[in-house]
Amino acid sequence: MWESETESVSGRDYGNGVLSTSKHGVKTDGFEQKGQSWYVATDIPSDLLVQIGDVSFHLHKYPLLSRSGKMNRIIYESRDEELSKIALDDLPGGPEAFELAAKFCYGISVDLTATNISGLRCAAEFLEMTEDLEEGNLIFKTEAFLSYVVLSSWRDSILVLKSCERLSPWAENLQIVRRCSESIAWKACANPKGIKWQYTGKPPDVSSPKWNKMKDSSPSRNQQVPPDWWFEDVSILRIDHFVRVTTAIKVKGMRHELIGAALMHYAAKWLPGLIKEGSGSLDEGSNSSNSNGSRSSSWKGGLHMIVSGCGEEVPSVQAKDQRMIIESLISIIPQQKDSVSCSFLLRLLRMANLLKVAPALITELEKRVGMQFEQAALADLLIPSYNKSETLYDVDLAQRLLEHFLVQEQTESSSPSRSSFSDKHMHDANQRGNNLNAKMRVARLVDSYLTEVSRDRNLSLTKFQVLAEALPESARTCDDGLYRAIDSYLKAHPTLSEHERKRLCRVMDCQKLSIDACMHAAQNERLPLRVVVQVLFSEQVKISNAIANSSLKDAGDSQYQPLVSNRKSLLEATPQSFQEGWTTAKKDINNLKFELETVKAKYLQLQNDMGNLQRQFDKITKPKQASGWTAGWKKLGKLTKMTNLESNDNSPHAPNAEQTRKTARRWRNSIS
Repeated sequence: MWESETESVSGRDYGNGVLSTSKHGVKTDGFEQKGQSWYVATDIPSDLLVQIGDVSFHLHKYPLLSRSGKMNRIIYESRDEELSKIALDDLPGGPEAFELAAKFCYGISVDLTATNISGLRCAAEFLEMTEDLEEGNLIFKTEAFLSYVVLSSWRDSILVLKSCERLSPWAENLQIVRRCSESIAWKACANPKGIKWQYTGKPPDVSSPKWNKMKDSSPSRNQQVPPDWWFEDVSILRIDHFVRVTTAIKVKGMRHELIGAALMHYAAKWLPGLIKEGSGSLDEGSNSSNSNGSRSSSWKGGLHMIVSGCGEEVPSVQAKDQRMIIESLISIIPQQKDSVSCSFLLRLLRMANLLKVAPALITELEKRVGMQFEQAALADLLIPSYNKSETLYDVDLAQRLLEHFLVQEQTESSSPSRSSFSDKHMHDANQRGNNLNAKMRVARLVDSYLTEVSRDRNLSLTKFQVLAEALPESARTCDDGLYRAIDSYLKAHPTLSEHERKRLCRVMDCQKLSIDACMHAAQNERLPLRVVVQVLFSEQVKISNAIANSSLKDAGDSQYQPLVSNRKSLLEATPQSFQEGWTTAKKDINNLKFELETVKAKYLQLQNDMGNLQRQFDKITKPKQASGWTAGWKKLGKLTKMTNLESNDNSPHAPNAEQTRKTARRWRNSIS
């Protein structure tokens, strides 16, 4: 088992974690505390006062000098034989650690535990209690307890690492943090089948999980160990120690989705604003962590370990500490695409903007969101604008996220494959299909986002248009969502000019509107008249195509009835805004069609009248414009034509005569 109660190191006993020595410089029954002062229970009067903060220790020089190199140096280098007071305010571990070190110097038994071993080890290093002064000194004994007892226990490793938060930089320099992090990472990555799980809600010293490496070991009561069993214990650590543990776990090959789930669990515990009020998890329907008040694990069916089972409350985190937590979490998110949910990333991005995290880290987080932007939800994308922008929501941020998504899609599409030709062809086809589906989901998300932000009267037409046109045309098979957004923008901006309305509607393809959307658009007074005409034309084309397609099939009641029922179900499924004014819309459409036919008839009548006027004008102006030579030649031509007709009637050889006349006429024309 990894949990040990007794250890023996080089003949020095650690009975139940009790450290003792056989040498006593001063015979004593122990220490007595009176207020903020400690006294040695002995008949010999004390000759040395050690002050640590507000606590004073009335001790004797000899026991301390025999085991502490620093006390030797302070006393003898001071050249004051009457020195009776020493201040050690910078001693790591504080008065608690010095009390244990002083007891050890007096030969009093010291109970070593996971909660005091790190402070005592740092204090021993500070006091220079080395083997040069006495064999089996405090440094050796505390180091042995750390190596052989603490590091072999999951619970003790967690508690020691937690206690190191007050011992910087001593715990870091003595490698206590590194060794505990490695021990925790090694145990977290172990096969869960080798863990003897035991959680009964008992006190910490009873319900500690047992590790058993025996092959025939099995979980207690046939209870399987969940893969997230280590989340809760690791989440009590300070962020820098949590990063050390997580990095060590990542190096040892832990699955990236488990590491991502651990990050979300930690963020839910230390960043209360990351979870919406009344919501129990970060991402509904995903493997996400619960709220602070919940003791269950983020993974369904998970249990928490004993370290956090003591009911310890999470302290309130200041803005500066929250900023540090967010920056650290961003730096250790696994590079794989689906390590954490997009909802978690967007909420982390919201808090990062609010707390003004470093711009480089925000950019990195935005790229991570762009990698899985198709998984985003509208509620998480509606991030308020925390800068001096006039808009309520950060539309520029949504634009950047969309650009990162498009760049990522283009990169994945253009990435070469090393597989064979057939496999590559199939892979490319699947990749194109996945990219198209992702773009379609993003298009629906963008349309919904535009519908929400369009209600903001400070949203400029340019921003709306740029965001709507950022996606390629192939991403939208239906423009109903875009039409909804345009209609919402027109409602919130009634002062738009006719040119601006046309410019706004240019982002929409009327041919991609459904019949119900066309019905709504036909009676929409906010749309420009030209757009209404385009909508009517596209609807007419769709109806004509539908009639043409239906005529190719066998017309019968069995085929006509499903069409009617489908039409009815389609109407029932349409939004309420499209169903309102259905009868009125039909009448308006018929009136518009009649007006169009009337305009066409008037146009044709005007064309005919214009042609008649033009011909009359030509008749009046042509004689006045002709010259005298032209009039003379016309008269000559008429006489010649009459002469030819008469001779043609009298001559028996009309064809030859006609040919002769044509030749003579051609000659005369050439002479003239």
